Parts: sequence; C-alpha cells; structure tokens
Amino acid sequence: MRITVIIAAAGQGKRMQAGINKQYLKMRNKPILAYTIEVFEKIKEIQEIILVVAEGEEKFCAEAIRPYGFKKVTKFVLGGKERQDSIYEGLKALSKETDIVLIHDGARPFVQVEEIKEAIQIAAIEGASVLGVPVKDTIKVVDSQRVITSTPDRGQLWIAQTPQIFQYELIKKAYSKARDDGYIGTDDASLVERIGHPVKMIEGKYSNIKITTPEDLILGEAILHLHQQL
Repeated sequence: MRITVIIAAAGQGKRMQAGINKQYLKMRNKPILAYTIEVFEKIKEIQEIILVVAEGEEKFCAEAIRPYGFKKVTKFVLGGKERQDSIYEGLKALSKETDIVLIHDGARPFVQVEEIKEAIQIAAIEGASVLGVPVKDTIKVVDSQRVITSTPDRGQLWIAQTPQIFQYELIKKAYSKARDDGYIGTDDASLVERIGHPVKMIEGKYSNIKITTPEDLILGEAILHLHQQL
C-alpha cells in the first residue's frame, strides 16, 4: 500500500503578524515545519511527503529543512490562492499508484505517531478518517448582529484537526467535484462529506494544536517542553 502525506505549508500566517510564514517560525531554534515533517518521517508505512509551499518560497523552504536530512520529502509544489487550491495542486502531484493520502497542516507539529497510524488503518478500510477532539466549551450560534440564535448539543460537537486521511480515488473525486461546482470548504473532509461518503472521526489529543497566533506559539513552546520531558 502506497501512502503519501501532503503538508500544507503555503499559508500566509497573517494572524501571527511575524513577517514570516508561521510554519518557518522557530521553537527552540528549529522551524515548526521541521517538527511537523519529523513526525511523518518516523512512520515506516509512509513512503512520501509532498510539501505545498507559497510561490517564491521553494528555495527558502528547502533551506529551512535541509539541516534535518529528511529522506521522504520528494517534492515542493506551488500552492494556490486558497488552502483548497493548494491541496488540489498537491493532489495533482501524486503518483497514480497512491493508495492513501494524508493531508496535514504544516503548522500543526504536535500530532502523535500512534493516532496517525490508527487513522490510516480506518481510512484504508472505510475510505476517510479525521483526527479530532470533543468540544469542551458550550458553542453558540449567532446571527449577523451577534445575537445568539441557538445552542447546539455539545455532545455531538467535535473539533476537526489534521491529518485528514483518505483513499486516493475518493479525495480526488471530492476535490474535482468541488472544483467543478466552485465550492470552497473549510476542510478536506467537508468535500468528501459533500459527495455523500461518510467520514470517521478518530479521537486525537488536545495538544495537536495549529500554531496560528502569537498565543499559540507560547502554548506550543509549553507543549514542546512537556513532550521532551516524556
């Protein structure tokens, strides 16, 4: 079974306000992206990692990760205007022999090997799986005036994370359909849901955060310290 990871590393990171794409920011003198790649390098079942990068950043990205000697990074693909466009470009770069595709955020470095392996096994059988965690807080739906209109049952709400994992033909079909219809989803699983295929939620960990804001970077440093103590 051929398994490939697409890592989305083309985001602009405007909320970080750091003057550099968030995945290149450093924690303990090492780029966030390098920590992310490192996790997937450890999984022997994964043969290939494709990095989707912003136009003009190919060389910068290659230089940023070069010191770590990653063996599975095979391609740097130029991203598009939106994340969905970028992942579509990554999918186009896959070999036709690919069986399973993992799609992961470059700025999400704390995902654990064990939960990735579990999600791969489920996707191989059922077609699609997503890591996530149950919502802890009460969620409110509001209107355009920020008036609360409803309170969903918290027991049915989960926070979707990445990686999101799919059989290759399924995710290719979902992306093609979305592109034909001009549909933009908020994650990859929503495109698969849209064509009527069930997606299995796999419970991950709350530490699998996406580093998006300066506050996330502080939290990330704390998580990194904790992981290195274990």
